[in-house]
Amino acid sequence: MNDQALKISKKTFISSVLILLLLMISAGVLALTIPQGSYERTIANGREVVVADSYTPIPNGQRLPFYRIFTAPFEVLASEDGTTIMGIILFIILISGSIGLLNQSGVMSYAMERVVEKNREHRYRLLLLITFIFMFFGAFVGVFEESATLVPFAAALSMAMGWDSLVGLGMSVLAAGFGFATAVSNPFTLSIAQQMAGLPIYSGFIFHLICFFIIYGILAAFLYRYAKKIDQSPEKSLTRGIEKQLQHTERSYSPERKRGLEAGVKIFIIAIALVILVVISGVLIPAIGSNALILMILPLTAGSILSARVSRYSRHILRDFLKGIIGMLPAVLLILMASSIKLIVSNGQILDTILYYASQAAKNAGSFACIPVIYLFVLILNFFISSGSAKAFLVMPIITPLADLVGITRQTAVVAFCFGDGFSNVIYPTNPVLLICLGMTVVSYGRWFRWTWKLQLLILAVTTALLYAAYGIGLGPF
Repeated sequence: MNDQALKISKKTFISSVLILLLLMISAGVLALTIPQGSYERTIANGREVVVADSYTPIPNGQRLPFYRIFTAPFEVLASEDGTTIMGIILFIILISGSIGLLNQSGVMSYAMERVVEKNREHRYRLLLLITFIFMFFGAFVGVFEESATLVPFAAALSMAMGWDSLVGLGMSVLAAGFGFATAVSNPFTLSIAQQMAGLPIYSGFIFHLICFFIIYGILAAFLYRYAKKIDQSPEKSLTRGIEKQLQHTERSYSPERKRGLEAGVKIFIIAIALVILVVISGVLIPAIGSNALILMILPLTAGSILSARVSRYSRHILRDFLKGIIGMLPAVLLILMASSIKLIVSNGQILDTILYYASQAAKNAGSFACIPVIYLFVLILNFFISSGSAKAFLVMPIITPLADLVGITRQTAVVAFCFGDGFSNVIYPTNPVLLICLGMTVVSYGRWFRWTWKLQLLILAVTTALLYAAYGIGLGPF
């Protein structure tokens, strides 16, 4: 990443396009074959929710024309999610320009050199601390999309420490995603799901906190083990040969250049502090939370330009900013393709059918077997709908009476929802945030899957056991 603009490699782009195209076609085939149907909707607390037990088949509904599978990535901009998607696109191109400029101006590498110099003897302590911070913000503040802002810095820091981009992704977006799933006080999933289930907000806090520390321990051990393996045998890095680690050697700077870089780093730190302030304020102030992505990128963009200017950078700031944007433009197509899968399923009028059959399977399973069915239900749905809050409004009216019917506490059902929504965010190729974060490094989706699939299976087993523990103790209050 040093002295280069962010850009998606040709191999990463082609493999991602092929995977998403296959998923789009698969969704289209489902839209042409699965029976169509719909639930009734009503307005609750200002949001549209599903009315349980209101599913009605549509025997002669009009099927989605096959060609619209391929026009869906463009149609999605005019859909109800269009504004959000355009916000994400604006976010990714501006952050790409900002990071590219910080790289080109030398501010990024200088900052990494200072961090390495101060933590050379405590690298693993720093790794575990950064992982904890990202996971903390995910669990307590609901940070996930916002973590993309800091992924390039985490990846650069990891390489400066002698590791690779995977470690950087692991201690940033993977940690944020795992924290988001444990949802100790996540306002975007836990609070909404508990409101929909008629539970006190943030009830079950101790259980969620226990889950947080268990998952943190697993993730910390996974990252520590992989980083240690790279230290002992650098050839075992899964990205070896496709990225160049930053050198630990001290560079020589003129006194004037060094003063400029130090001033640039200070401005950069202030910009990051403002980003974190926006994230925290977004939880307390809804108007900020609904516009968090844009409000986060403003201080980062302004900070990168100002940092480059004061760092005695002699090249063209605007040109290098645009160079950073151009390098990430292919990510726009990936975002549109990933977002189109939900549109295909919705326009094909089969989303409610999937909801209905999943709920029926859970209802017929009995209380003990119903727990993994609910978990799997949300996991499958998250493949099509990545928004946790939207999914809560969609499925909690179905899950809540189902839990009552089979004898599972509502709190256990909420935990199953949070687990099913969160962990898959960092493995599904339909999640735009994951694609953005991978695109900011040299890591392809295939390489990411190869690195994380065993960890995800372990997390699946552990979280299923935690759900049965919640079931066994009758996790309350209801």
